[in-house]
Amino acid sequence: MKPINLSFLIVAFCLLAGVAHAQKGPAGFLKREDVWFEGSAAKQVAANILAHQSDLGGWPKNMDTTVARTGAISSPTFDNGATIQELRFLGRMHRATRDASYLKAFERGLDCILKAQYPGGGWPQSYPPPSDYRRHVTFNDHVMVNLMEFIREVATRDIYQFMDSGRRVAAASAFERGIRCILRCQIVVAGKPTAWCAQHDEGDDDPQPARAFEPVSLSGCESVGIVRLLMSLDDPDAATVAAIEGAVNWLEDVRITGHKLLEVTDESVPGGKDKRWVEDPEAPPLWARFYAIGTNKPLFIDRDGVLKYALSEIGHERRNGYAWLGNWPQKLLEKESPQWRETRLKAGP
Repeated sequence: MKPINLSFLIVAFCLLAGVAHAQKGPAGFLKREDVWFEGSAAKQVAANILAHQSDLGGWPKNMDTTVARTGAISSPTFDNGATIQELRFLGRMHRATRDASYLKAFERGLDCILKAQYPGGGWPQSYPPPSDYRRHVTFNDHVMVNLMEFIREVATRDIYQFMDSGRRVAAASAFERGIRCILRCQIVVAGKPTAWCAQHDEGDDDPQPARAFEPVSLSGCESVGIVRLLMSLDDPDAATVAAIEGAVNWLEDVRITGHKLLEVTDESVPGGKDKRWVEDPEAPPLWARFYAIGTNKPLFIDRDGVLKYALSEIGHERRNGYAWLGNWPQKLLEKESPQWRETRLKAGP
């Protein structure tokens, strides 16, 4: 069997898990026409979603909440798109049917999100915040960006006019506090703004580790979603523009060229396959999931937490079970940031 070139096949794993689960859940229905949400099939899906909602207002992750619940209600979270997609579905249901039960559930879920925001503007992965790393302001897997995009929708889009003005104003205020948190958390190295860690302390904004193989570092994945959110602002101030430019420049600087990632057949390892990082001057650029702050060296870590600087230096299980390299910033750098700069120049000062 020929080796498979993963350089073109790598999809953002930091998005992949959440997307995969979301497509099995409410997100898979959100592209349906409005008329579908008036029918019996939609009402059955909505009944299942309501059955999964916790007393706190949120929903669990990695579970298809559109099917009947068979056990106890699982702990709610914001990870992997949980809670947000259920709320979007219930919002569609309420607009289609004006059923008060959907409105009440939506209000409870939105209130959970608003209550979960820290005074500094960030969100933990779950609410109430647990005692472990999940209590930190969580950019990992785009938790905070997803929450902020949702509350901005609630605050500004006409489709959420069914929501009372008090909650819409609160959502707008929460979004603004979130932006300020993002700007504070950006890591500055030698006077230059760079990128973000996947987690930041909820009190002093310092970068924080998560699991043993997720160290304090600069993220080549999560930072992309943060930049996109900042670029989506209608009238960014000077600090926001500097944050965007700094992050884009950093992503340009840390691109990895001259190598490609291959999946090879190797009967001597579990599963009979392994990933190899090999030289190839023609390979498209890739980026590391984690970079050392200050040196920008790509980091690779096993479950023992020991930092390594080459994919080959960690064990087979982590080498093949985590997305250490990806093309996450490519579209941002090649298309989106140039378009954003051009739009700003046309708009003038």
